Amino acid sequence: MEITEQSELDDLSQLTVLIIDDNRLVHDTLKRGLYDIGVNHVKCAESAYYGIRLCESERFNIVICSFNVNSDKDGFHLLEELKFRGHVNKTTVLIFLSTETSESLVNSIVELQPDDFWVKPLAPKTVKERLVHTLQIKKQLFNMYRAIDTKSFAKVIYFADRYLANERLHHFHSNISRMKGEAYLNLLEFETAEAFYKGLMKTYTYAWVYLGYVKSLLKQGRINEINDLLEKLIAKPATRFGAHDMLAQYYIEQEEYDKAYDEIKKATKLSPRNIDRNKKSWDLARLNHDHEGQYVATRNIAKQAKNSIHDSPELLLNVIRSGIDLASALTDERTALVLKQTDKYIKQLQIEYSSEISEFKQQLLVIKARLYIVREQKGKATKLIENHVDLKISPQIEDNLDKVKVFHELGMREEAVKMLDAISNQVSGDSLTGQVINKYIEQESIERAEINFSPKQLNDMAIEHFDKNRLQPALDAIQQALRLTPHNVKLTMRMLKILIVIKQSNEFEEHHGKLGDEAIEVLLSSSIKGSGLEAIDKLKIKWQEAEPVKRL
Repeated sequence: MEITEQSELDDLSQLTVLIIDDNRLVHDTLKRGLYDIGVNHVKCAESAYYGIRLCESERFNIVICSFNVNSDKDGFHLLEELKFRGHVNKTTVLIFLSTETSESLVNSIVELQPDDFWVKPLAPKTVKERLVHTLQIKKQLFNMYRAIDTKSFAKVIYFADRYLANERLHHFHSNISRMKGEAYLNLLEFETAEAFYKGLMKTYTYAWVYLGYVKSLLKQGRINEINDLLEKLIAKPATRFGAHDMLAQYYIEQEEYDKAYDEIKKATKLSPRNIDRNKKSWDLARLNHDHEGQYVATRNIAKQAKNSIHDSPELLLNVIRSGIDLASALTDERTALVLKQTDKYIKQLQIEYSSEISEFKQQLLVIKARLYIVREQKGKATKLIENHVDLKISPQIEDNLDKVKVFHELGMREEAVKMLDAISNQVSGDSLTGQVINKYIEQESIERAEINFSPKQLNDMAIEHFDKNRLQPALDAIQQALRLTPHNVKLTMRMLKILIVIKQSNEFEEHHGKLGDEAIEVLLSSSIKGSGLEAIDKLKIKWQEAEPVKRL
């Protein structure tokens, strides 16, 4: 795509403008304001689809887009697609419109870094004033924006130094400084960035200054120096999202995946539309054995990706798979509810992608076999896998992971191990995402080799052992189940019940006491309320009052 020359931005009469909003009154208001300042080439689209078509036939200097394009896709995914297709870059004047200003919406908009954000309803006078100001910035700093588009960050710093030395540009110094700081970070010059942001903090109180300073220190592994500052940033709406997002990245780099997961959940809640962040939340949920979190993340991805460039049948397949994972981990009546939801998602997949469904025959057969296993119809699952499912490696990692699970659940250990080895070779370790997935595959390999049953099966085994007074085997089974689903409160309560009986028997050892105390801590730190909390309190009292058998 040809880069617009600076001279074209100087001549208002030559500027081309695209307005994307499903309200014609908004079109009229914007056009009046644009015509008044001499901008005459204006085209309007009432849908994202038509807006994209216009961009395919014409290059626009200014794009004004509503966040609430309700007819097909929202503004976040529309602008994401326009950037992906190269129709919008840093030299494009990008303006967002919205009727709402909720924290999650503002965070989503900030992620796309528009040049301005206008709240509807609009007035022609406001349109004129804001647009003239935004154009002034774009024209004066055009060379810097073009350098960012080409990822020439050394050039960004070169231009920044020249412009910061020009007192006539003092109105734009904050914009120039922001781009210069980001260039240092992109060049991995973290110590230089630290000193630069530290100097800016004497002049500016903008959120980006503090977030840039924090990022420069986190990249140097110096989190202990900024703990107090991080707490302050998390307390403020303007910096809360950025702080959580950076901390998630930091903890992934440090391989502290439990902390990374806590931070990514908070960041995702504050800016829910970003698909890559939702995928990161999903990967970390799997690594932390949070089956419910995994199910929530895949459903969020499918929902947020609807009608976006990310939309695909694989997203619904992942929801179905995570639903089966959750159903396999649950040990109560919720299993039936999750399986019912999973059946609905399968029907949705078959309806929405009816023309492509034949391409997913193998994936759906594996899913069907896994559902048979959860519903305790293992014979049907074995027959289906042996007669209809091939052992070939798929190009898709998730397809192969699902085969690993069904092979393992049917006792086909050799096939499961071979598939895991193949998956390890498929994962790129260069990115942070690759790092998390690699760790998950490594964890799966160890657990699949050491544990032969699902949490639900292990729970059933524990109950049977306990009923027959085989206390240590019951405890072993429940401990294995908790290794696969460590956040399961009901399994933790069951383990404590077993330990109470062990404590009152001649099988009680010192390590049992430690296990019981740890179980109490886990239960008291859970979010259980009401009758569940009462049950935990009763168990705690029983544990404390239980007297070990005196040995002769």
